[in-house]
Amino acid sequence: MTEMENGSATGTGTGSSLDMEALRGWIGRSETRSELLTAGLTERFNATFGRTSPLDEGADAPLLIHLCLTQPAVQADELGPDGHPARGGFLPPVPLPRRMWAGGAVSFHRPLRIGSMVTRRSTISDTVLKQGRTGPLCFATVAHEISDEEGVAITERQDIVYREADSGTPQTQPGAAEQGKHRKRIPVDPVLLFRYSALTFNGHRIHFDQPYVTGEEGYPGLVVHGPLQATLLAHYAADLRGVAPAEFRFRSFSPVFDTADVILHAQETPDGMKLWTARPEGPVAMEAIATW
Repeated sequence: MTEMENGSATGTGTGSSLDMEALRGWIGRSETRSELLTAGLTERFNATFGRTSPLDEGADAPLLIHLCLTQPAVQADELGPDGHPARGGFLPPVPLPRRMWAGGAVSFHRPLRIGSMVTRRSTISDTVLKQGRTGPLCFATVAHEISDEEGVAITERQDIVYREADSGTPQTQPGAAEQGKHRKRIPVDPVLLFRYSALTFNGHRIHFDQPYVTGEEGYPGLVVHGPLQATLLAHYAADLRGVAPAEFRFRSFSPVFDTADVILHAQETPDGMKLWTARPEGPVAMEAIATW
């Protein structure tokens, strides 16, 4: 798991205070949001990732641009001190201080198109309590259905995990990631992270506020967004094959920071392609499977 969408709650929760019966009451809760997929957003998305694509109305939009659409516009007075939305609202109010994007799966039925009105319908499909090495872990699963005027284009499952804050106790570090047959180095700096935060209207300070992330959260540098890593891997898979995948699944294992470049790795498999991110000489940060 990685600190992708990590937010601080008001107060500190413990596993014993988790009322799972109440939290399971969030299952079935849904929300619907719509937004126009514009050429301007596509141009900014491409600029952020160093890519180009047609900007004409009706042209295919880039893979995973839907993660930049229909994001909640939370009022400033409803944000926590870390810049992240306070607990409650659509997601269950789990009383644990760290929230992370643990992984997910995306099915691409057809491309979204520039100029279309994109609608995302999100539903809480499950909440589960597990015990991890560092304490209780509460998982929430969200199902997304992304559609436009032609119908459903993308279906997605997002796995979110809530846990205790780091205790400060040193943990055994995993070994360095293996080298993939295909490799690509991605320079990571505060500008890239700020631009992606802007694209996704993500005010979480761990991605752009160096004094905050090192002084308050105790990390060595700015945290690279999980959705940003997933987008890089999906684009890399499509570039290597010359066609976008039909299915893309991913799971996070450890955070990466702006203190070093990120290396994209890829290896062909009998069923498709295995991909992963890692810093140089570092462990696997995110692992993905793409199939066509």
